[in-house]
Amino acid sequence: MNLVRLLCRHKTALVIGTVCCFALVLVFLAKCTSETLKQTLADPPGLAPHAGASHHHQQETLQPHPFSPSKKDLAAFLVVLITTGPKYTERRSIIRSTWLVKRDSDVLAMFVVGTNGLPVEDMQNINTEQARHKDLLLLPELKDSYENLTLKLIHMYSWLDQNVDFKFVLKADDDTFARLDLIKDELKSKEASRLYWGFFSGRGRVKSGGKWRESSWELCDYYLPYALGGGYVLSADLVRFIRSNSGYFKTWQSEDVSLGAWLAPVDVKRTHDPRFDTEYKSRGCNNKYLVTHKQSLEDMLEKHQTLQRDGRLCKEEVKLRLSYVYDWSVPPSQCCQRKDGIP
Repeated sequence: MNLVRLLCRHKTALVIGTVCCFALVLVFLAKCTSETLKQTLADPPGLAPHAGASHHHQQETLQPHPFSPSKKDLAAFLVVLITTGPKYTERRSIIRSTWLVKRDSDVLAMFVVGTNGLPVEDMQNINTEQARHKDLLLLPELKDSYENLTLKLIHMYSWLDQNVDFKFVLKADDDTFARLDLIKDELKSKEASRLYWGFFSGRGRVKSGGKWRESSWELCDYYLPYALGGGYVLSADLVRFIRSNSGYFKTWQSEDVSLGAWLAPVDVKRTHDPRFDTEYKSRGCNNKYLVTHKQSLEDMLEKHQTLQRDGRLCKEEVKLRLSYVYDWSVPPSQCCQRKDGIP
């Protein structure tokens, strides 16, 4: 009888011990699973580092970027980023008094300047200008030079994705004149997803010398199709893509060529538009133009005054070179046949 009681006691203790051990295992597994899930959410696998990133990577996505002003410091429907140099004060001034003169709550316009290594006097002038206009995007980690234009593009798009809730961005140069009213109105009818809108080239020969020399280009004997850098529009999701994957990107001399190569394998909507006059020299003046590149200060002032006085862009329409409509049905080397009758 005593033996039976002893066995029962041992059996009871064994059952209790087993239950306790099992419970401890469950708690341990739950804790491990929770920690693993937290780590996975914090650092999703397979993502590239990006400019200005911490050790926590942003999750890359090409889904439409939510327009949510509550999440970031700034918000705008359209952002305008104008690349400019520290000393080009007069160019910025004429842009402020012409095509940026109208204030629009839907538009955020900023001049992008790298300030690394600037002389003290230049930095003081930049700070004075910033205090007065509050429209400079200063990049303290970037030395402003032609050689760094592609890095400048990465830095400014990284800043944009981190700090602004927006739908579209127009990238322009400080010798560009843009019809923001028409661009904004047209964008309101476009889907804010995967848009790459500008004047495309697909037959550009790789430059072997001079200012635009590409010493490390080895993809093809032509540049991959790209929108010319005097002015083009990207949707916010593509800016997010660039920021998230910038650590994997190779940078070439030309920033617009680099962007075209980065987006080459991506399923984007490449929209060629002859109303973007953004080649290495202007094709003239046409009242249909949305963006006109290679403008002098006098050109900008004249266009602005003509718009104010007559409601049209050109004092007189002038055609200096023929334009083309990009033919996406043929190889890029055959894409761009110039014809009369195209703006």
